[in-house]
Parts: sequence; structure tokens; C-alpha cells
Amino acid sequence: MVATNREKGPLLPAIETIVRQVEARGEPLLHGSEEPLPSKREVIAIVRGLQEVIYPGYFGEQVLYREFLHAHLGDQLYALSKRLEGEVHKALGANCRCAGGTPVPRPAVEARDVVAAFFESLPEVMGVIAADVVAAYEGDPAATCTEEVILAYPGVKAIFTHRIAHLLHTLGVPLIPRIMAEFAHNETGVDIHPGATIGRDFFIDHGTGVVIGETTVIGDRVKLYQGVTLGALSIPRGRRLELLRGEKRHPTLEDEVIVYAGATILGGDTVIGRGSVVGGNVWLTGSVPPNSLVTLSRDRLAYEITSRGAEATR
Repeated sequence: MVATNREKGPLLPAIETIVRQVEARGEPLLHGSEEPLPSKREVIAIVRGLQEVIYPGYFGEQVLYREFLHAHLGDQLYALSKRLEGEVHKALGANCRCAGGTPVPRPAVEARDVVAAFFESLPEVMGVIAADVVAAYEGDPAATCTEEVILAYPGVKAIFTHRIAHLLHTLGVPLIPRIMAEFAHNETGVDIHPGATIGRDFFIDHGTGVVIGETTVIGDRVKLYQGVTLGALSIPRGRRLELLRGEKRHPTLEDEVIVYAGATILGGDTVIGRGSVVGGNVWLTGSVPPNSLVTLSRDRLAYEITSRGAEATR
């Protein structure tokens, strides 16, 4: 229903002023292209659909019977592939850049090919997600069963979504991975950039307030607690942002690192050595050797090299 000018009444002058301002202003707040952008609602629905496929019987309203599982999942996966193809087609038409800051080669990339590559890689990602669930169950004595971990742990939901978003990110799809990441952030309090590279058996305990930046690299069997930031140093005034896109700006955590609540680790050259433990509320902008115990004592950092590394503190 379109309102007449008479119905708009006293609001008409303000409405006309706003419309003229929008028309005159243009980008970045006006998406004037005839090509639509990906739908946030549809992208979120795709994430939820993939959740039902990867965790059959845990989500959704339908009761699953093993004898019908093949047909049920097959139908779901086909429907999801068509929905994802439509959103990827929109994303590839947007004026964005893919991983590393390079323009998306739109004429050479077909949404159908991207979606095919996504589903070809999905079985491997599902194996990694299963390992994350086991890591959460084994890493938290309060967990009573894996069902509880899948249904109720925010860190598990966040890393599940990241695995999906990261796969699309590596395939050069713009916009959609960030929409997925922000959906997980909104629901769990965990903010993981889809560009972050995260190894197997990853566990975020409690989850709230965790931030993991775009170029972060995390090894296998790493555990983070709430409030941890793996971030970048502030950009120097006057330095062009374009020169930083694609650079390593966030830290590297090697295998079997534990980072306790409230710790902040910054910088692309910062490497936390294998088996190290970073204590709560520690602020780090430099590397530490393997098997280090880093704590904050009387406002000063204290380092200790332990023979057993992280195992000595578990």
C-alpha cells in the first residue's frame, strides 16, 4: 500500500527532505546497483540448515529415523545448495574484495562452481567440527554429555559457524562469511573473523567476549577462555588502510596453547610457542618461547619455562 501525499500530511516536508538527501548522498549508505545484495535472513537460514545436516536429530522439528536418513539429508543438502548458490551469486556481484584484498574475478567465477567446491570440502570440515565437539566435552569437567555440548555451549556454536564461514572465505566469497560470523557473534558473544585459520580440537570455554582477528593463526588442541582477544595493534595515524589489507596483523598461537580469561594478545609478529600458558588479564605484544607460563604479578609480566609446558597447569 502506497500512502498519498495527503495521508503523509505534516510529515511530507521532512520525508521529501530525507529522500532528496539520500538521493544526493549516494554511496556508501545507498546501494544503488540493480544487483541485490545477499539476504541476511537467507544466509542465517542456510547456517541453521547446515546445522541440521551436520548435527542430524539435534536441531529442527522433524524426528529422524535411521532408515530414512539418506533420503532426508540428501533432500536437505540439495535444497541448501540451491539457496546458497543464489546468495553466492549476489555476493559475487557486489563491489567487494575477497581474501587478501584482491578484487573478486567476477567473470571467471560462477556461483555454481563455488557451491560445488563448498560441498566437496564439507565432509572434511564436518570431521573437524566433530573433533571440536569432542575437545569441548573432554576439556570441560562440567559437561555431562556431548549432547549438552552441541545444544548448549556457545563456544561450540561459534566455532561451528566459523568452520562454515571460513570455507566460504577461502573460496573467495565476499559478504556471506562476515554475515555468518556476525550471526554467531550476536548469538554467542564470540567474534571470530572468517579469515582466521584455526586448527583441530579447538575449544572456547564459556565464550563471551572472545575476539579472534582476521589473520590469526591457531594451531591444534588450543583452548581459550572468556574475554580473550587475539587482535591487531592500532593502525598508525596516516598509514593507508589499503596497505594493511592482507598483511599478517594478528598473533599466532602454536599447538596446545592455553589462554585464560581476559588475556589480550596483539600483533602479527607475536607468536605464542607450543605448549605455553598465558594467564588471565595478561597483555602481550611480543612472542614467548614454547612451554612458557606467562602471568601478571604486581603489574609486571612473569615468564617461566616449564618442562611439561601446558600439561603442568591443567
